[in-house]
Amino acid sequence: MTLAPSILAGDRLALARLLSKIENNLKEGLVSLNELFPHTGRAHLVGVTGAPGTGKSSLVNRLAHYYRHPPQGQTAQTVAIIAVDPSSPFTGGAILGDRVRMQDLAGDSGVFIRSMAARGSLGGLAQATASLVQVFDAAGFEIILIETVGAGQAEVDIARLAHTTLVVEAPGLGDEIQAIKAGILEIADILVVNKADRPGVESTERSLKNMLQFGHPTSRSMRLEGNVDCGEDAATLDASTLWTPIILRTVATQGDGVPELASAISSHYQYLHETGKWEDKERARLQNELDGLLKDVLVTRWRATIPRSKYQDALNKLVARRMSPHQAVADLLDGGSSR
Repeated sequence: MTLAPSILAGDRLALARLLSKIENNLKEGLVSLNELFPHTGRAHLVGVTGAPGTGKSSLVNRLAHYYRHPPQGQTAQTVAIIAVDPSSPFTGGAILGDRVRMQDLAGDSGVFIRSMAARGSLGGLAQATASLVQVFDAAGFEIILIETVGAGQAEVDIARLAHTTLVVEAPGLGDEIQAIKAGILEIADILVVNKADRPGVESTERSLKNMLQFGHPTSRSMRLEGNVDCGEDAATLDASTLWTPIILRTVATQGDGVPELASAISSHYQYLHETGKWEDKERARLQNELDGLLKDVLVTRWRATIPRSKYQDALNKLVARRMSPHQAVADLLDGGSSR
């Protein structure tokens, strides 16, 4: 018997057990995932990324608290948080710093926090992140906040998983330059200037506004959505239906600007549904996951069909510069004939 029925029934202990099985890549976890997948597709996935030191964890904490305790007249929403930590160099496990900073959410049955190790994967997103998202989605969590480590250029991977992407900046860190280097501004649906009580907030905000104007919105949209052929003429896209990134100031430690941020996230959610881009995002997200899984499975199966010695021989030739990587691939796929 799988854990899927218990997850659908709201069993938090079963939820925690299944998340561990998935992270450890156990067969039981995969079987439960297969059963849960038809119950997914309802949650709003919100990615939170940005350079270290910008206050992402504090912001996620405040956002979750806001969703659980909204202003009078609004309905509280259930929240799952996936905090992707840098891996411990000794154990490979998550350092759990984010969970430590979110202790004030403990005890709320409408919040579930899961820290997981990045394990060296690009963008700080572990391979299991998409699967964890599916479990939380099937379990009925309405908002899923995915906080990444802010590790560099590959941080744009978050845009392939989330429906709404927040890029968090802060005054005085020089992050505007790093952001444009990494192409991180191109994935932002909402730009958050956190720690806005610090000197230089106006300069940071002005720099971000200027950089947003560097690219035409249609070209930015093609990169964001992931479902438009790069060869397609940008003139065929209707700029009037494109989302214009919003820049907001917050002071997460005090909760300043968080209601406005939650409102902006809600506006983007409505925009996605009203324009039909929600379906586009879902298709692109699932295609990316499918392609990634196919690559992993095909490589694993292929590696099992050739002797380990042939693979090592090709690797040795690469190290000795007797063969290029492209030649090595062609050689191995042709059956490992030596050159």
